[in-house]
Amino acid sequence: MFVISYLINPIADNKQTTDEVQISDTQPIANGKSMKDGISEAEKTIEPLSNVSEAEGQIKNLPYPKSVFFFLNNEFFRSVYFFGMQTVLVLYLSRQLLYSDDDATIIFHVFGVVNNFLCVLGAIISDGWLGIFKTISYFSLVYVAGAALIALGAVPPLNLPARTITLTGLALIGLGWGMMKPSISAFGGDQFKLPEQVKQLATFFSLYYFAVNAGALISITATPILREDVYCFGEQECPSLAFGAPAILTAVSLFIFILGRPFYKSKPPAGNVVMLVGKTVGNAIATKWKEKKTNPREHWLDYADKKYDRQLIGDVKVLMRILVLYLPLPVFWALFDQQSSRWTIQATRMDGDMGSWDIKPDQMQMLNPLLILAFIPLYELAFYPLLGLVGIRRPLQKLTLGGIFAGIAFVVSGMVELQLEKTYPVLPSAGNAQLRVYNGELCDYSITTNLTNFNFDVASLNMYKNSTDIGSEGFLYVRFDVTSKSASCDSFPNQTFIFNSSTSHYLFLNSKNTAQPLVWGVDTISKPSRGYPLGRTLANVDPSRQIDWKNKKGTIQHTEPANLRNITELKSGTYQILVDNVEIASIYLKVGGIYTILINEDSSGQYRNNVIVVTEPNSMSIFWLIPQYVIMTLGEVLFSVTGLEFSYAQAPLTMKSVLQACWLLTMAFGNLLVIIIAKLSLFDSQAYEFFLFAGLMFVDMIVFMFVAYRYKPNTLASNSETETLTPPEKGEKDRIYMATLCD
Repeated sequence: MFVISYLINPIADNKQTTDEVQISDTQPIANGKSMKDGISEAEKTIEPLSNVSEAEGQIKNLPYPKSVFFFLNNEFFRSVYFFGMQTVLVLYLSRQLLYSDDDATIIFHVFGVVNNFLCVLGAIISDGWLGIFKTISYFSLVYVAGAALIALGAVPPLNLPARTITLTGLALIGLGWGMMKPSISAFGGDQFKLPEQVKQLATFFSLYYFAVNAGALISITATPILREDVYCFGEQECPSLAFGAPAILTAVSLFIFILGRPFYKSKPPAGNVVMLVGKTVGNAIATKWKEKKTNPREHWLDYADKKYDRQLIGDVKVLMRILVLYLPLPVFWALFDQQSSRWTIQATRMDGDMGSWDIKPDQMQMLNPLLILAFIPLYELAFYPLLGLVGIRRPLQKLTLGGIFAGIAFVVSGMVELQLEKTYPVLPSAGNAQLRVYNGELCDYSITTNLTNFNFDVASLNMYKNSTDIGSEGFLYVRFDVTSKSASCDSFPNQTFIFNSSTSHYLFLNSKNTAQPLVWGVDTISKPSRGYPLGRTLANVDPSRQIDWKNKKGTIQHTEPANLRNITELKSGTYQILVDNVEIASIYLKVGGIYTILINEDSSGQYRNNVIVVTEPNSMSIFWLIPQYVIMTLGEVLFSVTGLEFSYAQAPLTMKSVLQACWLLTMAFGNLLVIIIAKLSLFDSQAYEFFLFAGLMFVDMIVFMFVAYRYKPNTLASNSETETLTPPEKGEKDRIYMATLCD
């Protein structure tokens, strides 16, 4: 009942969000400085929105800053690399570097933790030491160095330790991007003179976010194509090109960015509010520890009043109240960021075949930015009015609903995973073994063993499969008697083989191989970890013959002597099977399938064959992922836009940069939560892990409702002159949201 009441009734936590927030223009803070002096240089340029109309009457015809075009070029190519790298990273880690799905997920989210945690340090360095231009320039060099390392590590002929090189490159990219992220949009805004260029500034932000998201859309679409559809260095994939091409563009764009230095307006470091808040909190805690018995105070932050001004302390109190609301937020980001990790891995087990075009698993990530561009205007025109009809009007109510949508998205992804698991092959369990008998002869055979109820027939050029319990010892000796059911074929001598626990074995009958007429081995039946189809020829032909797999482009993809019987990873598509350059079969391989081609050479030199599907290919359409992406994006717009809007309206003017840093920290802790759960490996089924995250999200939003219900809104007011600051307007909401998308 509380949940329903919370969502449909106005509550105290949001009353302030539509009121004007007034902040003193003259009250002092620490060291005798006024409140204005505590504001960063970028924030000093913000004019009250209520004064914009007055300013517009005094606007001068100032030229559009030339520096902006150098800046936009850099941001476009930076986003091409960053989003493209993120798109293919998980599959590169699992397919090329052979990390497990769990380890690839952990590495991806460690990267997210690093670059979001470092944003706070980047803001401190930029505002308090280097300044914005130097911060961006220096750490862009680190960023480009990391991009180059990853690309070089992916080049097989260089024989570099790919894992070490890749992890080092990711660390450098995380360092570079994290340290410069807080400075980027602020530096672009610094190029304009306000209020004279307020309209040009709005145009700039539109161009900025268009450039960033255009780069993101291009890279999310194109990078998987470079990775999978280009052959290089004899490999099935070309990650070196997928990483290298955009890395070169990033290096070129950095050079152009630095060329624009004579045109930039670069403001010197002006002190950092993050550090000031930290010192205030630290001083309050230290003083309370000494004086809590002798000098009790109403609020623990009041203990800092000997060193810091009460206005600053009051602002920090407001900040702390908002940060309490932030405590449950990391769970949302834990779910949201798995679009690039767990959901991408999930897509590898689905069918993206569109006939003439295959949708790559990592390309599904482009749904998010596409849906965002569609949803933002729809929210203003339709969705928010509809929510208002049922009583959901307040920002914290909308934010809660966004979190609930994220939980629903993971329920949907768990249900999809359950359906996917039905398409997976049955693997042998502990105390159990599987057997597949491949008959490469032109006669049917009867097979008897020393096991009870384990006697069977296997047809010509066909396969028989069965399983058996082998007891607690972990292995079992089994004698096979293989007898021909036709007088035209010879029987095989009796032979004994060992069944091992949790193993799938195969037996291949091939009399042409006189040295080994009965071949015993371990069969591969589990879904290919890299998602590609696997193919194998079991050829009952002269062992000296050569077998080739040729794709539809006429390129030989795989070649081996007939007696090797290797299972080979291939790309989906049509293949011709050739024996000594004679085509004997044509087969279409689908993603996720495992295929065995049985070949027999008769006495006249003619070839016969049969294709056995050992493991069914991916049969569930990749489009079944669309609902979970749609629901997650609905939640993202509600959660992210509303959360930033609320923070903007509630935060004291001096604390807005601190809140932005704390918002990024919630993303870092969200990634940390994914790392912990992935490392614990609580479930064998990925579906149950999805349901766990959904459950955490629902519980988290219930906790958030109680915290929000108790929240006291900020009602700052001055005793003298005031500066009025209103919440962002609709267009500004879009820009705020796009800022988080770019981050």
